Amino acid sequence: MSLMTFAYLIVGLVLLMTGAEALVRGAAKLAARFGISPLIIGLTVVAFGTSAPEAAVSIQASLSGSGDIAVGNVIGSNIANILLILGLSALVAPLLVSRQLVRLDVPVMIGAGVLTFFLAWNGRVSRLDGGILIASLLLYTVFLIIASKREKRRAPVDEFITEYGPEGQPKPLGWLVQLSMIVLGLGLLMAGSNLLIEGAVALARALGLSELVIGLTVIAVGTSIPELATSLLAVYRGERDIAVGNVVGSCIFNLLLVLGAGALVSADGLSISPNALAFDLPVMLAVFGACLPIFFSGYQIKRWEGTMFLGYYLAYTLYLVMFSTGLPAISLLRHAMTWYVLPLTVITLFVIFLRAWKHQR
Repeated sequence: MSLMTFAYLIVGLVLLMTGAEALVRGAAKLAARFGISPLIIGLTVVAFGTSAPEAAVSIQASLSGSGDIAVGNVIGSNIANILLILGLSALVAPLLVSRQLVRLDVPVMIGAGVLTFFLAWNGRVSRLDGGILIASLLLYTVFLIIASKREKRRAPVDEFITEYGPEGQPKPLGWLVQLSMIVLGLGLLMAGSNLLIEGAVALARALGLSELVIGLTVIAVGTSIPELATSLLAVYRGERDIAVGNVVGSCIFNLLLVLGAGALVSADGLSISPNALAFDLPVMLAVFGACLPIFFSGYQIKRWEGTMFLGYYLAYTLYLVMFSTGLPAISLLRHAMTWYVLPLTVITLFVIFLRAWKHQR
């Protein structure tokens, strides 16, 4: 393992972050210039922008034949989004959860996870399956746009106008600058994903870890940096509901767009390893399911719940590394998680849900 491996990883991540920022800014400003609703921009361009690094890495991995990295990136990013990002954000300040998120977006997130698991059950996400995932995302986006037009509340619209709306009189050649930012962002995303894939594969081989584990950990956390930065910044600004919405929306886009696009560009679709099918996908679904009772209890995520999220993420990462390297202590960790931690968690979530349900009545 050489210094070039780490250089590829670091430079690749920097290029991904810079490219995603340039793509979002350029596309959002260009859309606002042509009179597209700022709220629609937020629901589409900005939501895609935070998932752009995952999309770039997974598509590049699919094209280069590293399907495990593509799949691990999506699953790992979703697990990191909920457990790591929401956990850290809740430690900074308790997070608020909107009622629409609990009633619509979280069920859609769980539904997307179940659909993905069903399509991957045979060990492969084919091109047809990828088309189904993309079509599901289009239906979800259309539904969001129609629902947003029925809402008369101005707060979300004002927020995106402030962030992406036109500033004063548009400059005559401003569209050229914005188009250049889009092209630059796409170029940086492509270059960054290439370097990140090369560095990740080299790191996996040097450490004796599988590409799936590297995708689930190193790449997943790296490509989730935009969501982490957005959520922490939202908490710092006092917009604690945006932090949760950003994470849930990103999970939906990762499954439907990123995984779907990765399957479409691959000649034979994406193969799903038995380990991912038997362990990582069920863990992702369990994490999604745990969101409902926690979000429903007072429509907030408390600090102790954020601590619990972080603890589970550390345990999950430790399990992956120990399993991949064959450490003997893996049996002890598996025993503790199966017979002590998980039953206590199920009981805790049930009590939380029961109390919240009684309070709602």
